[in-house]
Amino acid sequence: MENLYKKLQILEPEDRPFTRPQRLKAMTGPLLSWYEEHARILPWRDKPGAYQVWISEIMLQQTRVEAVKPYFNRFLEELPDVKALAQVEEERLLKLWEGLGYYNRARNLKKTAQILVRDHDGRLPASYEELLKLPGIGSYTAGAIASIAYKIPVPAVDGNVLRVISRVLADREDILKQSVKRQMEELLRSVMPEDKASEFNQGLMEIGAMVCIPGGQPKCRECPLESVCLAKRQGLTEVIPYKAPKKSRKVEERTVLLIESGQQIAVQKRPDHGLLASLYEFPNYEGTWKKEDVAALLEQEAGCQGLAGDIEGIEKAGEAKHIFSHVEWHMTGYRIQMKKIPSVYVAVEKREIFEKYPLPSAFYAYTKLIRGQS
Repeated sequence: MENLYKKLQILEPEDRPFTRPQRLKAMTGPLLSWYEEHARILPWRDKPGAYQVWISEIMLQQTRVEAVKPYFNRFLEELPDVKALAQVEEERLLKLWEGLGYYNRARNLKKTAQILVRDHDGRLPASYEELLKLPGIGSYTAGAIASIAYKIPVPAVDGNVLRVISRVLADREDILKQSVKRQMEELLRSVMPEDKASEFNQGLMEIGAMVCIPGGQPKCRECPLESVCLAKRQGLTEVIPYKAPKKSRKVEERTVLLIESGQQIAVQKRPDHGLLASLYEFPNYEGTWKKEDVAALLEQEAGCQGLAGDIEGIEKAGEAKHIFSHVEWHMTGYRIQMKKIPSVYVAVEKREIFEKYPLPSAFYAYTKLIRGQS
């Protein structure tokens, strides 16, 4: 099996260059052989049922594989099937999701699970078209579930696959455009082997993750697609894939308060809509406040009039930064010791921050300060 894909390289006639479909068809043999030899051992590949594929693919959106592994195992242990997911309390669901970010993904999982219990006997439908009708499932996730769990020959085109195919074809179109993604999907649909849909899709994902990598030089000498890759041949791997520049993120300055009283600490619940909806957080307010102004901050912004006298000590808790998709928080933190937690907040035991209340990773720099005291 070793280096078998090298033997499967397809030589392109000099006088008759491949068409785009022919080029993609030519990569199939080397791709499948390479994947058989190099596929990583991943927990969701052990038993690739539709539920496992679905959960893993939603978790993997915007998140690295290594980061997802422990989340996936913990999630499946507590919520092993659609019915369990449909019945879980939202607060517990968000706690299980804590740290993965993009929390609407978790909410859509539960919403979809409830639909599946009601309308599909608690199972994900074995139909690409029906999968697309479910909340939070787009063309990529539907393609992944359909091809990996049900062996249906439909493409699953994510960022990794777009990068690989745009390089193979030396396609300079903006891969962030939905029209470009749809074109790639139709091309792949026309060439993928009907009896190897799962291996074909996962092979492309794997090459994009391990060989034709994001944010670095592709490992072309290790790539089974090297002989048909036009970007490699034309020296274009540094400019393909093309992505239109994103708008700069808005920067927000915030002051974070760790208000403590003995083994209790103050938290508050965010609104039901918008950024970090329904999650808990440490009290935080717009602007960068100085240490000597924290008492005034409590009175003016938090509505804690007359409680400044309950403050027993204030110390700096450091600075932190967190990047969301469209906004960037620059945070200044303070630890405030008080005689009691002001009633405008929710007073919780410090250990509960880690066991019960879903707190976004934006506050990780501050949660680790109190971990040793919980």
